[in-house]
Amino acid sequence: MNILFVADPLDSFKTYKDSTFTMMREAAARGWNLLACQPQDLHWQRGGQVSARMRQVRLTGRSGKGVTDWFEDTGSDVRALASVDAVVMRKDPPFDSEYFYATHLLERAEVEGARVFNSPRALRDHPEKLAILEFPEFIAPTLVTRSEADIRAFHAEQRDIILKPLDGMGGMGIFRVRDDGLNLGAIIETLNRDGAQTVMVQRYLPEIVDGDKRVLVIDGEPVPFSLARIPQGGEVRGNLAAGGKGVARPLTERDREIAAAIGPKLAERGLLLIGLDIIGTHLTEINVTSPTCFREIHDQAGFDVAARFISALEGRLGR
Repeated sequence: MNILFVADPLDSFKTYKDSTFTMMREAAARGWNLLACQPQDLHWQRGGQVSARMRQVRLTGRSGKGVTDWFEDTGSDVRALASVDAVVMRKDPPFDSEYFYATHLLERAEVEGARVFNSPRALRDHPEKLAILEFPEFIAPTLVTRSEADIRAFHAEQRDIILKPLDGMGGMGIFRVRDDGLNLGAIIETLNRDGAQTVMVQRYLPEIVDGDKRVLVIDGEPVPFSLARIPQGGEVRGNLAAGGKGVARPLTERDREIAAAIGPKLAERGLLLIGLDIIGTHLTEINVTSPTCFREIHDQAGFDVAARFISALEGRLGR
């Protein structure tokens, strides 16, 4: 059985915390043959199928901080995606034009018989910032707009707000503006570029000091532990990429309520794996491209997220 990971360059993986690596390790332990490529390796030509030059990967058993020899190439060849048993799309954001084009090639591969997780169409239909708009009962006061006047009116009403770009990742481009409105004009100019770009604005949630929880949901079922990403050093952002500290915690009743309402619905649309971001009792984002935190939850709480994921994938394949 062959499993293809469409991902970032393998040389860039930090195996001590990389969720895609834990997926690969679990799949290999179950006897899967590992293949890897990047989105730019995908191609299609009339008369043929969506194909890619795929690297055959063998894990060395080494991992951890500073480890670079965690894999070996055992060859490469061009194959149709429909010829492998499963394709796992794990390219990190940003969800830019090239990512968008890759989903179309992957969707064409599905027509040709490939099994792709997460569904390429579902990836396009659920942008990570905007997907929460389908579930207003769980979110804080939120505004999506290009209008500077609308943003100023929202600030006047809420008094303490968070502004962020729709295409950001890892906490990039997130600003807090308090009651005094200091630098609001400059921040609006930076983010919406004189009305050229849409901005999301949300009421500031003071519960962020206790962590921005990542709740992983696999095939509609929540992992029983979240990873609370706690801001450090006066930061407003809890993202691990922004220096947040990750602490595994059992799900709260509210976490489970949100996951139960959203998880099965999105699983039916082809989203085998999603990551719900929850601050306090409010949903803030739905991550669908390459949700992380597998390793931290496993290391701290002992729950093997990768095993749950590969079991769910095998279940979808009828194995």
